[in-house]
Amino acid sequence: MTPAPVLPYTLRPALPRDVRSIRGLVEPYAARRILIAKEAVAYYETVQEFVVADAGSREAPDLVGCGALHIMWEDLAEIRTLAVDDGRLGTGIGHEIVSRLVERARDLGLRRVFCLTFEVDFFHRHGFRVIEGTPVDPTVYAELLRSHDDGIAEFLDLARVKPNTLGNTRMLLDL
Repeated sequence: MTPAPVLPYTLRPALPRDVRSIRGLVEPYAARRILIAKEAVAYYETVQEFVVADAGSREAPDLVGCGALHIMWEDLAEIRTLAVDDGRLGTGIGHEIVSRLVERARDLGLRRVFCLTFEVDFFHRHGFRVIEGTPVDPTVYAELLRSHDDGIAEFLDLARVKPNTLGNTRMLLDL
């Protein structure tokens, strides 16, 4: 079977009008428990964190990938909600999105980027390494405990989010 040709796409910051499409990209992964399903409001609240791969036009966007960079602390962010359309897997879109998010982290002066993933080899190719525990000092840990964000709770490896993280690997990139 010959793979479908890869259509050109552009990477750009997500817009509020993209939220429905972002959710559409995430839904198959959430159904397989690879990503966490979120309410629409959560995507609207964080749309500025997203980069999207758009194979359409300005008038008719066609999102084929997305990913977000969530700031966790003054020197730390998380890559989250990385999804590529199933028909475009293996075409490099995910790598381009991660590269753009890491570039954004550098531009923001961050020193570390975290991810919680099943795709260890994929992130390893971007320089991420497997970690154990939570790589912050006790003072920062105590501050992060105050967050209501489930991603922060996953980073802290809190018991209340264990069902979401089973089988995932904790990885860190030092910039």
